[in-house]
Amino acid sequence: MVDEPQWLTRDETLAWIALCGLFTHLPHVLDRQLQRDAGISLADYQVLAWLSMAPDRTRRMRDLAARADVTLSHLSRIVARLEDRGWVRRRPEPTDGRTTLATLTDAGWAKVVATAPCHVTEVRRRVFDGLTPEQVAALDEVSRHITTACDVALPDIDTGEPRR
Repeated sequence: MVDEPQWLTRDETLAWIALCGLFTHLPHVLDRQLQRDAGISLADYQVLAWLSMAPDRTRRMRDLAARADVTLSHLSRIVARLEDRGWVRRRPEPTDGRTTLATLTDAGWAKVVATAPCHVTEVRRRVFDGLTPEQVAALDEVSRHITTACDVALPDIDTGEPRR
């Protein structure tokens, strides 16, 4: 016999619907902005941005795939597009030939630098404008709680290494 679930309260249901709207619509809005202003997708920009924050602008492909929550094969297609544009290059890890590294090129760095101002303006407009510092802190706390509950470690913005 299956136990009766603990149904959401009215307030929890309203919060859940709002959260679903956020993770359904915000990525599409940001993707459209990046396509319009920079000619790249949100997924492409995230890979470029993650590489730009990495030591030596280099990360293992499997680490990038985990951060993006995509398969290595899907990430490989994203990185192939970025390689075709001269923004990323792949090479074997010198100490472990089974591991592939992705490195942001100087042209890729220039693309991140050129794209970031419009992107951050859109993020600010869609997410942070109108929020109080207390709401920003609450958003951070709630987002970290939910992400941790999904067994994902968010990267530290200074080191790029996972932190809980």
